[in-house]
Amino acid sequence: MAKKNKQSPFKNHIDIRNKKARFDYDILEKYEAGIQLTGTEIKAIRMGKASIAESYCEFNDRGELFVTNMYIKEYDYGTHYNHNPKRQRKLLLHKKQLRKLRQMAATKGITIIPLRLYINKKGLAKMEIAVARGRKKYDKRQVLRERDIARELDRERKKYI
Repeated sequence: MAKKNKQSPFKNHIDIRNKKARFDYDILEKYEAGIQLTGTEIKAIRMGKASIAESYCEFNDRGELFVTNMYIKEYDYGTHYNHNPKRQRKLLLHKKQLRKLRQMAATKGITIIPLRLYINKKGLAKMEIAVARGRKKYDKRQVLRERDIARELDRERKKYI
């Protein structure tokens, strides 16, 4: 008897990335965090209607970590119970991780930024966050130069293959 190929219930894979973050920051450490969302927010994310381009993470007075400036478009089929698109959303991490992140974020020049927002296999929204140090303008120019050189080398290699 032949086995049937089971298809994933999540046909449209959601993976929203912060492309600017890897250019503007040096990534020091990465963490995976859950997000506390309302019903209409998760529906909008599953439709791919979210952006984390200008967002960042910060701690409140009680030591909880929140993502600020993350945009989730209002759900098209929502009613008057729809969510605020730019509200702060709580990130869910272990206490030990939160303590470590808070200590690192207290250092001058260190910030916590979201790298990607995705739906895992269980159907839960997760966010990959990173502890990062901002790059100077000359560092960014150096990164662009290195990319151009690598691209040229690849082109030359393809000629001889």
